[in-house]
Amino acid sequence: MNSLRVRIGVLGLALLAGLAAPTTTATAGTAPAGIAAAPTAEEQRLDRAVPQEILTRSGFDTVTPEFARALGRAHSFVQARQIVVREGSALWRRAVDRAQGRGPARGDLSRDDDRPLYWARLGMTRHIRTYEPGFALNDRQRATLLDQLERTTRGQTELRYPRGKGVKRILVTGFDPFTLDRDVRISNPSGATALALDGTVIETAAGPARVEAAVFPVRWQDFADQTVERTLRPYLPAVDLFTTVSQGRVGRFDVERTNGAWRGGFPDNDNASVTGTVPVTDPASQPQWTTTTLPYAAVVAADTGRFPVYDNTSVTEIPAGGTAAVVRPDGPTPGSAARAGGGGDYLSNEIAYRATLLRDRLGLHDALPGGHVHTPVLQFGAGNTDPASGAVTDPEFVRNRLDIIGQVRAILTVAADAALKG
Repeated sequence: MNSLRVRIGVLGLALLAGLAAPTTTATAGTAPAGIAAAPTAEEQRLDRAVPQEILTRSGFDTVTPEFARALGRAHSFVQARQIVVREGSALWRRAVDRAQGRGPARGDLSRDDDRPLYWARLGMTRHIRTYEPGFALNDRQRATLLDQLERTTRGQTELRYPRGKGVKRILVTGFDPFTLDRDVRISNPSGATALALDGTVIETAAGPARVEAAVFPVRWQDFADQTVERTLRPYLPAVDLFTTVSQGRVGRFDVERTNGAWRGGFPDNDNASVTGTVPVTDPASQPQWTTTTLPYAAVVAADTGRFPVYDNTSVTEIPAGGTAAVVRPDGPTPGSAARAGGGGDYLSNEIAYRATLLRDRLGLHDALPGGHVHTPVLQFGAGNTDPASGAVTDPEFVRNRLDIIGQVRAILTVAADAALKG
């Protein structure tokens, strides 16, 4: 995401009050009742050679055919929904198991790779979108099946912490790959990190901490439908620390100090572009800025890995009474209007904004450490940078992803040590 610039939001590999309608992509529910819809722009990329190679080399090429056969046995909407929930949850667990070295090592693609999950999910959503069962299926029911599949295959329904007070609770979020029309081979290290850390335990100064993770789409509409709030609102009051994570700048980590209430319009994975104020419930009480409560000074000072970690305090604002946007290296000025948080104006900034706004609206600003971390851009090896002729993976690509995953784990440990030991 390098200089698709900090403006792209340098995604965010990382939550607000109010429940919303089921999350669907822009084309869901637009066909006449009972008629299958066309695949989305995101789903249409699935037919390219690279996604098919990734699925084959990971052993995930069987996911959609098996799902289609299972769904073909449904004789009612209720049965179809049960199958979608079962198969969606199974795909998430399979991806997590693969990332953490469990289960058979099918294919020759590195286990830490997040892309098999992404492309397999799209195969499943495309099948639901074009599904023509033998029973009546209206638009609302089809949208429900899509919503259930999105949530279950992203780990959003699998956030489960042990009961009792002996183990601390950490919540982490990641993102899908994006900018795929520029390079369809792209992986997102934040999504890979979510798979690698989900359900694991890290040792901190406050004792063991259980990490639970979920992944979010790179689509403006899903965020407008409040998929972030719907997923995470039940858990923020119960966790001890949260971190939204996304891919950011080349060669560095950033702890983003300030998040802005502005969408900059860079196209998402469905090629939709939206510019304007981040849409939230109760906009009358919406602040222009929210702030991290992560212990950023401790994280920046610690030796967490080979990439430097920065406390990023810059924002872009329209000053009070002004009309032109200016960059402020030390945060926003009183009364200013947001045009970019430290993490830019794309969905990484938005998930950070929504998460910290939800924290604040739940009355947890002073009680819950939370914020956004940007990882380095995941880069291919020097001889493999041409999207047109490059391989889908190489040793440096794998090494970079593993190092980023390991450093996120170290950053979480430092943050927990600093924030929770008291």
